[in-house]
Amino acid sequence: MAQTFLRTVFTDTTRQLQAADGSRDAYAKMEGDSAAGVDEMGEREADFIAARDSFYMASVTADGWPYIQHRGGPAGFLKWLPGNMLGFADYSGNRQFVSMANIADDNRVALFLMDYPNRRRLKLVGRARVVTAVDDPALVSSLMPNGYRALAERAFLIDVVGFDWNCPQHITPRFTEAEIAAAVAPLNTELATLRAENERLRAILKDKTA
Repeated sequence: MAQTFLRTVFTDTTRQLQAADGSRDAYAKMEGDSAAGVDEMGEREADFIAARDSFYMASVTADGWPYIQHRGGPAGFLKWLPGNMLGFADYSGNRQFVSMANIADDNRVALFLMDYPNRRRLKLVGRARVVTAVDDPALVSSLMPNGYRALAERAFLIDVVGFDWNCPQHITPRFTEAEIAAAVAPLNTELATLRAENERLRAILKDKTA
């Protein structure tokens, strides 16, 4: 249940607008017990997170401006950790430090994880912190994707407060090159077989008419 997520993102103004629209009662039931703790991630969320090769992370500047950063890497680079936590390694080459600065001023972040082929998305809110490779080299190393050649300088750790799954409406299916190749592989195999059979029959016909 996304109880904590809804209570976190619903402000008093949000609830007033819902009341004016007539949707407040339904959302009030979804918010549930106000004394409930964080939304605990389970196997469904873990499997979804492990399959992602990118996500979007929003933070806010000290001046109050929203900032969204895209993060990408090999599938599974964003890791589900014990304690309802997410973590990912940050590599050398990132020299703007906008997200790091925002987190230093206000550690609240929001993440969007998209599954375009299956038209699914997972939204999360949490509190982020940065751990450098100097302070905890073992932790940073453990968040490195296997076989990925890059120098990790730090790690981002996010204590997940709440999450919510969205409906598939208006999520346009998009596919990676690898996904397209896998989908058409059986057709390519069949085509190769037919071509080989065609060449065999042509050779037989040529021998008979020689």
